[in-house]
Amino acid sequence: MKKVLLTLCLGAMVIAAKADPGQNAYTVNDQQVESVFQHSVNASITNLVQNTGLSLMPGLATNASNGALVSDAGGKSFVAALLLDLFLGGLGIHRLYLGTKTMTWVGYILTCGGIFGIVPLVDLVVLIVHNEDISPYVNNPKFFMWAGGNM
Repeated sequence: MKKVLLTLCLGAMVIAAKADPGQNAYTVNDQQVESVFQHSVNASITNLVQNTGLSLMPGLATNASNGALVSDAGGKSFVAALLLDLFLGGLGIHRLYLGTKTMTWVGYILTCGGIFGIVPLVDLVVLIVHNEDISPYVNNPKFFMWAGGNM
């Protein structure tokens, strides 16, 4: 019984494959697609900030050359540092982005993600709290970037 059912299904698939594809085929008109793209409006966040003058986060400005959101901290973006810390904090990639020496982020890896993930978690909180100015953390050679009188 299974062989008969399998043969019928296989036969139905062969018949369906040989059916006239012109009746159910979809076509794409490339000229209409190009026309839609030409008449579209760029609705990015950077255009919104540039055109309306809104500030999404204090301490951020738009870079005139590429429209990216950057902080006043030597061109380092608070958002990029925050996302790197959130997703790759245990590897110390956010510290590499902020410009620390190589041995600092190697220390994160050797201490199992910065003392078992506690250091990147504190780094994340410090970055969120001091989002207006992250310049004390750029090129900071200390393992604990928040330690010292930089804040």
